[in-house]
Amino acid sequence: MNIRKVQETDVDNIFNLTEQFATSFKTDYALFKISFNSLTQEPSAHFLLAEENEKIIAYCLGFDHYTLYANGKVAWLEEIFVLEDHRRHGVARLLMSEFENWARFRNSKLIGLATRRARDFYTSIGYEDSAIFFRKLL
Repeated sequence: MNIRKVQETDVDNIFNLTEQFATSFKTDYALFKISFNSLTQEPSAHFLLAEENEKIIAYCLGFDHYTLYANGKVAWLEEIFVLEDHRRHGVARLLMSEFENWARFRNSKLIGLATRRARDFYTSIGYEDSAIFFRKLL
């Protein structure tokens, strides 16, 4: 298995994964492509994928930003998705390890994330419940 940064040429493969990941929105390809291209150029983003036998099987997207409360940067994991037939094989664990290393390198004080379906996974890799997540669709 290979973990690497997402490249602009990965757009179609990542779109296919995102369609399976998205539950709140229907993914529109034209809008996805605009966001994707921006994210591959965004300096505060860390956009990774996992591939096996040249097939993309997972991706991870996160950011870092400055805060006042943490006396510096924090990182936020926005999305992580692993194809169903590759789950429970350590793929998400590898992606999270790479994301954590990136956050440390960029001097983030902590990593935050929200999850509905993977609580047990995150607690198994050392994350703890810290807050309640709210949202409002606009």
